[in-house]
Amino acid sequence: MNHFDYRGGVLHAEDVSIPKIAAEIGTPFYLYSSATLVRHFRVFRDALPEGALVAYAVKANGNRAVIETLAREGAGADVVSEGELRRALAGGVPPQRIVFSGVGKTAAELAFALDAGIYQINVESEPELEALSAVAADKGLTADIAIRVNPDVDANTHAKISTGKGENKFGVPIDRMPELAKRCAGLPGIRLNGIAVHIGSQITELGPLEAAYEKVMAMTRTLRAAGHAMTRADFGGGLGVPYVMNAAYPPSPAEYGAMVSRISAGMDVKLTFEPGRLIVANAGILVSRVVYVKHGASRDFLVLDAGMNDLIRPAMYDAHHDLIPVVDHGRPERAYDIVGPVCETGDTFARGRTVPAFEAGDLAAILTAGAYGAAQASEYNARPLVPEAMVNGDAWALVRARPTYEEMLGRDRLPAWLG
Repeated sequence: MNHFDYRGGVLHAEDVSIPKIAAEIGTPFYLYSSATLVRHFRVFRDALPEGALVAYAVKANGNRAVIETLAREGAGADVVSEGELRRALAGGVPPQRIVFSGVGKTAAELAFALDAGIYQINVESEPELEALSAVAADKGLTADIAIRVNPDVDANTHAKISTGKGENKFGVPIDRMPELAKRCAGLPGIRLNGIAVHIGSQITELGPLEAAYEKVMAMTRTLRAAGHAMTRADFGGGLGVPYVMNAAYPPSPAEYGAMVSRISAGMDVKLTFEPGRLIVANAGILVSRVVYVKHGASRDFLVLDAGMNDLIRPAMYDAHHDLIPVVDHGRPERAYDIVGPVCETGDTFARGRTVPAFEAGDLAAILTAGAYGAAQASEYNARPLVPEAMVNGDAWALVRARPTYEEMLGRDRLPAWLG
C-alpha cells in the first residue's frame, strides 16, 4: 500500500498535487510520502516478536528527512560506512539503536563507531575482528559485536544482491563460528553477543530466509552449550516488495513475522532486523517530464528528462519499475522504449512497454523508486544530482535541493600548473 493516487485524473502524493510540486522545483525529482514510510515501518514492527530492534537500512535511502521520520517512530539504523553512521546520528537515531555492518570497515570507522557508543558492530572477517580488538583496547573500550555468518543459502534473487552463498564476499562460513567464538574470548576489547546473517535483498519467498535463520539458531545453541553467552541474533533484512502492479505479492510482514516467531521460540535472544527496501521502496516515486516522443524505424521512443544517473536500477539490475502518467488524459495505450537522455544505450527504463500514450511535456511517474534510487544517483554526463521532496498530508518540502551548474563546477580544483 502507498499514498499515491489519482484525484480527478491528477496523481497526488497524499493530499498534494504532483503537478504543483513539479511546477515549483522542476523535473526530474524524487518524491516521498511520509504516511507510507510510517505505515510500512509500523506494519513490519508490529509483525515481529516483542522487543525486537528494527534497524532501518540507511543504504536504501539516506535522506535525513527519511531517517528522522523513521527515528521518531522508534526505528534504529543499519549502517555500512562512517558517512551513513553520521547520517543516522544526524537524523536523530540514538546510538544504542545503531548497527554497523559491512565487509571493509576501516580502523578510523571502527574508532568512530566505538566513540559513538553504538549498539553493535557486525564483524565480517577474522582480520576485522583483530583490527577492532586493537582499536577498542587502545581506547580502553569494549566493542559489543555479532559475527556475520555466511550460511551458504541461495536467496533466489538477482546475483548482484545475493549475499549469503559460499562464493559471496560477506560474512564468515557458519561452521567456523565455534573457532571464532573461542578467538573472541581471548581478545581484549571484544564482547561477542550473537550471530548476524543477511542473505540478500528483494527476497520473494520465505524458504531461504527460514533456512538461514534455522542455521543461526542451531549454531546459537551449539555455542551456548560450549559456554558462550549468546544473547542476540541479527536476522538482517531482504524481504522483497512488489515492483509490478497487479502481480503476485511477496510474503507479507505478518507471514514473515510468524515464521520468525516460530524459529526463535524459546531461544531468549534479542532480535535485530534490518529492513530497507521494504520500508522505503513504495514510499517514493521519480517524477519526470517527457522531452520528446521519437518515432524510430521499428519502434517508438519515449524520451524522458530522467536518466540512468537518476535511477540506475534498470540499467544495473534489469529492474522493472512501473510508469504511469501524472495526469490521466484517457488516451489509448501504445508501446514504447522508455529511455533517458544519458549518452548510453543502457540508459533505458523499459523496452516495448505498453502504457497510455504520452506527448512531449507530459509528466510521468516511475513507481517504487524510494529505495536505491536517489541513494545510487550520480552526476554522470554532468547532469545535476536529482533533488528530493517529501509530503506530509497537505504539506510538502524540498528535502534535498538540485545543485546549480555553478555549484557543480565550483567543486573542481585546478592544479597550480593550470591556474
